[in-house]
Amino acid sequence: MENIDLNEINRQILIIKRGVSEIINEDDLRNKLFNSIKNKIPLKIKAGFDPTAPDIHIGHTVLLEKMRQFQELGHQVIFLIGDFTGMIGDPSGKNALRKPLSKEEVLQNAQSYKEQIFKILDPIKTTVVFNSEWLGTMSGMEIVKLGAMYTVARMLERDDFDKRFKNGNEISLLEFYYPLFQGYDSVHLKADIELGGTDQRFNLLMGRTLQKKHSMSEQVVIMMPILEGLDGVNKMSKSLGNYIGINESSDEMYGKIMSITDELMIRYYELLSHISAEDFQILKDGLKDQTIHPKKAKEELAREIVGRYHGQDLADKAGERFNSLFRAKEVPEDMPVCNLIVGEKNWLPQIMKDANLVNSTGEAIRLIKQGGVSLDGEKVMDVDISLTFGERILKVGKRIYLRIIFGEAKENTPSAAQPPLLKKGN
Repeated sequence: MENIDLNEINRQILIIKRGVSEIINEDDLRNKLFNSIKNKIPLKIKAGFDPTAPDIHIGHTVLLEKMRQFQELGHQVIFLIGDFTGMIGDPSGKNALRKPLSKEEVLQNAQSYKEQIFKILDPIKTTVVFNSEWLGTMSGMEIVKLGAMYTVARMLERDDFDKRFKNGNEISLLEFYYPLFQGYDSVHLKADIELGGTDQRFNLLMGRTLQKKHSMSEQVVIMMPILEGLDGVNKMSKSLGNYIGINESSDEMYGKIMSITDELMIRYYELLSHISAEDFQILKDGLKDQTIHPKKAKEELAREIVGRYHGQDLADKAGERFNSLFRAKEVPEDMPVCNLIVGEKNWLPQIMKDANLVNSTGEAIRLIKQGGVSLDGEKVMDVDISLTFGERILKVGKRIYLRIIFGEAKENTPSAAQPPLLKKGN
């Protein structure tokens, strides 16, 4: 490779590959980096986000963190807001027609995205684009020509389309256009690399296909894993209640991170932490040979992530409050334990009744409204709250405590709707 510094290429490859599930393909990536360094032209790194909801959780930030790494390597990051495609709805992983969003909903969510992403990305080094700028101005004939670039047979090879077709579920022609539009985004932007989750494989490869048909150099596809939620099992999702929102309070965010398992902590470190690859390896080795205590490592992770979104001062204070509650023995060690199932909708007043802390859900609701119930040291204000993750400490009145532990559903495990058995914890 002429006189190009191969060490610099290898350094960038090492950083880029951290936490990645798959690269298509690494030889193309190496060649693009070579040409970028040789010609002193940064690569165009594209990642698209459909603004289908107003808030971002840390599961979404896996891609943003990889984009940040590319920024630090000197490349051009393009944050694509799919305001046009968002009104169609990505069919990836869907087994039914998706209700389209209105233009007003999409634009409102898009504005919220712009405010949140710069908690991670450098705004000076980030180009924000809306794909309605080019997709919304395509003529009817241009859309017809785009549709002619791919066959129905190939579309039906897509796993989710194939399942829906075999099950007799409806698939609209508009959904067929979604991957075509996403692929055309890469053509219009002349993307060198596109980032996406593993569930986006079909759409990401469409970009390569359409670029080739337009006689362009095919983009490299880099797929990131889907981040598990607080339960350690399911994809992080607001609907499952196993998420950490980046706009949540510092105390709530800190407590949620401290509730994850030691195994999941490693996963979060790899995909979310800014520590170097060398320090990450030292951490893994230290946890393995027990020279680093898992809870100490988890505290460092919590401080880092909370500090990223709330500042280090609030992160430190959240840690102090957490330690005061759980380390300084303000919470009794010997308290009843209630085991519940991850994923169930566990309504707090019902939990209180089933655990014999109150005589009825009505009494529980009155206590909550009177400010007599707290969860992990914070007063509960919402009578409709349902608990679905981690380990929580419930306090009723001044002296009654209950440790709530969520686990995976197993055979013969009673439903959460049945009165849970209480036992002494430690």
